[in-house]
Amino acid sequence: MHGVVLAVLLQATMAGGEHDYKTAFQSADETGKPLLVLVGTNWCPGCVTMKRSVMPSLLRKGKLTGVAYAEVDADSDSGLAGKLMQGGSIPQLILYRKTNTGWRRSLLVGAQSETTIETLVERAVEQQAALKKETAEQAVVTASHVEEAAAE
Repeated sequence: MHGVVLAVLLQATMAGGEHDYKTAFQSADETGKPLLVLVGTNWCPGCVTMKRSVMPSLLRKGKLTGVAYAEVDADSDSGLAGKLMQGGSIPQLILYRKTNTGWRRSLLVGAQSETTIETLVERAVEQQAALKKETAEQAVVTASHVEEAAAE
C-alpha cells in the first residue's frame, strides 16, 4: 500500500514539480529569457536519460541560468505536449526565443549530449542579449529624436 501511495506522490511531484511549464513560460515572458522545454515520458529510455542525468547535470553546473527551463510529460500532459512538439518522436528539447516579430523556435529531437544543449542555450542567450542591446539602442535614438523635435 505504501508503494502505491509513494508512486502517486512521485507522479504528482513530477507533474507539477520544480520545472513546470506555466512557471517557466511566465518567467520567460516577464524576463525575456529564452524558454527551454524538455518533452518526454517516463517509459522512454532517452527521455529518462535527459530528465534524470543530462538536464540535472547542466542545472548543477549553472549552464541553464540564462533560460527558463521546463519539463513536460507527454503522457500526463498530452494536450500541452501536442502543442509544443513537432512530430511524435521523443524526447524533444524545444527552445523558444523572443524576437521583434514573436517567438522563434529551435528543436532538438532524441537524447542529446550536454555539449549540444550547452551550445544551443549559449547561442540563444547571446542572440537574446544582442536583441536587448539593439532594442535599447533604438529606444535611445527614438528618445533623442523626440527630444530634438520637442526643442524645435
